[in-house]
Amino acid sequence: HAAVTKDFAVMRAFFNSANLFLILIGFIGIATANYQAASRGRSHLLAILAAFLALPLMLAVPFSLSVPDTSFLNAYVEMVSDITTTGATLFEPARLPDSVHLWRALVAWIGGFLMLVTAVAILAPMNLGGFEVLSPANVGRGAVAGHDAIRSVDGAEQLQRFSARLLPIYSGLTLILWVLLLILGDRPLVAIIHAMSVLSTSGISPIGGVQAAGSGFAGEAVIFAFLFVAISRQSMSADQIGPRLGRLFSDPEFRIGALCVIAIPMVLFLRHWVGAYEVDRVFNMAAGLRALWGGSFTVLSFLTTTGFESSDWVAARGWSGLETPGMILMGLALVGGGVATTAGGVKLLRVYALYKHGMREMERLVHPSSVGGAGTAARRLRRQGAYVAWVFFMLFALSLALTVVAFTLTGVDFEQAITLAVAALSTTGPLISLASEVPISLAALSDTGKYILAVSMVLGRLEMLAIIALLNPEFWRS
Repeated sequence: HAAVTKDFAVMRAFFNSANLFLILIGFIGIATANYQAASRGRSHLLAILAAFLALPLMLAVPFSLSVPDTSFLNAYVEMVSDITTTGATLFEPARLPDSVHLWRALVAWIGGFLMLVTAVAILAPMNLGGFEVLSPANVGRGAVAGHDAIRSVDGAEQLQRFSARLLPIYSGLTLILWVLLLILGDRPLVAIIHAMSVLSTSGISPIGGVQAAGSGFAGEAVIFAFLFVAISRQSMSADQIGPRLGRLFSDPEFRIGALCVIAIPMVLFLRHWVGAYEVDRVFNMAAGLRALWGGSFTVLSFLTTTGFESSDWVAARGWSGLETPGMILMGLALVGGGVATTAGGVKLLRVYALYKHGMREMERLVHPSSVGGAGTAARRLRRQGAYVAWVFFMLFALSLALTVVAFTLTGVDFEQAITLAVAALSTTGPLISLASEVPISLAALSDTGKYILAVSMVLGRLEMLAIIALLNPEFWRS
């Protein structure tokens, strides 16, 4: 791309970096060709952790060579943000060359595919990543028969099989969205970056967001439809454990996500009439529809942790009289999307498990001796599933609190520390500029703050349960 656009300085940076690392990786591959890991589970989790912590060191080399007057630490944090599909940036869009914008989107797109594959090939057999809610086994053990899957799962075979199954779907959806955005008037570079950002839920844009794109309302409508891919695991892959919960439209994740997309914008929309009744304002149907659309698009975007803002979001805020939308956006990002998708957050399936448990407890208040129905799987979801989901919520809350404290110790004020922590742990980078009244400058953070941000993004992408499983002593026994 840099060669075609005659940006030869950027072209040399990527070409030389590619030659250097291809030779280095080739030597490492030859040296480790016959290596057999003592613990496959340990090897798998360490490989995923290294992909998010060590791999950005390589990805940052061409970035730092292509962007003048920046430190390697800034380039590293930028690449960690991209590969974890967070999408937070330390640079203004106008400062980066077009080829570097494409590099950021491509890294995020590959990072999203990495999470899709590892979720079904590695985390599901190990009963992690949200699959523990549906499984009768303990966290970190076999998802189907309850045996110790740490040593029995052939990760290489699983990765190859699921990569071959998911890559055509993931690439095909990206290609379709790219073509549609091109037809609707976006520039080719903007269209491909937005398409990759939507499928990876990274929210990366070379022009500051979809509100500045040439496709306008039609482009937002198309993106809105593709954002539903990150709501449910049923959209691209079948369940790997337990019985199927039904087709996409009967899937609980999809239904909860759709409920949020309908209910929250409607509340903001109806809030206008309370203010109109008080001050006797004139009703404007066109403005009301624009506000409803802006709320629906932005709610779905942040629920999937993508973070794109509708061009009508300002109209939605003005219509509802909502002066501080940051809490709503942060709440949506914390809830997150579906299990085994590219979305971050605590995941809708865990929320559903806690909801079913709460409904059952209220039912028992009225009928203490009643027996819950809907079958064994539903009872397991309401009991063990809700218990594990609650443990995860507590771990997530603890991680959030510690991250906020860490940011405040570097000199960041409390409100900005909360925004940074939520954006990093939910992998929703655009929150940094939208959730606060004054956008936070990541470049202004201290070096310690940038390291904390990078570690927080990796922790949010990999999840605390996987980190705790990695620290299990059984993983380190030969």
